Amino acid sequence: MANPKPTVLLVEDEPAQREVLAYNLEAEGYHVLRAADGEEALLMVREELPDLVLLDWMLPNVSGIEICRRLKSRGETRGIPVIMLSARSEEVDRVRGLETGADDYVVKPYSVAELMARVRTQLKRSRPSTVGQTLEFDDITLDSESHKVFRGEEPVKLGPTEFRLLATFMEKPGRVYSRDQLLDRVWGRDIYVDTRTVDVHVGRLRKALSKSGGEDLIRTVRGAGYALG
Repeated sequence: MANPKPTVLLVEDEPAQREVLAYNLEAEGYHVLRAADGEEALLMVREELPDLVLLDWMLPNVSGIEICRRLKSRGETRGIPVIMLSARSEEVDRVRGLETGADDYVVKPYSVAELMARVRTQLKRSRPSTVGQTLEFDDITLDSESHKVFRGEEPVKLGPTEFRLLATFMEKPGRVYSRDQLLDRVWGRDIYVDTRTVDVHVGRLRKALSKSGGEDLIRTVRGAGYALG
């Protein structure tokens, strides 16, 4: 079983444009969250922590530029790729968008196919295990295409849930994930699982990784969750 779908937050106040983009993103296999204004977008980011934000510049309440600035100024959201969508095509506007922290800047009107390619590129950087890349941390290697894990030269046998859990940790070593965030990323948003289940599977993952006597690299952060390294 592959990792749950990457989540894209689409922030666009024009309903027809929002639905066209949402349709194309869902056709690409993404889980799409929709926001019609800046305040709703900021609330969704806090609650959902998406994998990527598609962000219109001109929005009611809070502008896209201000949303981007806030996301990039907070440690928890700094690593989320932001693609800015704007009718402003002047170089000074592109520079302002990128200097505020946007990872990419796309001028309207744009080709939907090109935009989807840019989304894939940004997700490849932020969630490499969803696109079949090999991840490495310390002496652990995870090949997301062949679903194999090695600790040094020794193969590590993992169940599908433990594999997805390890892939999540290895995408962002050092990042602390709460139990709810791990439930969303590893089990998916549409499945109800008790948060204690996370503890059980983290325990199984620790046991499997330490079977050959290796150091326990998974850190428990009291009151916060778990991290790798």
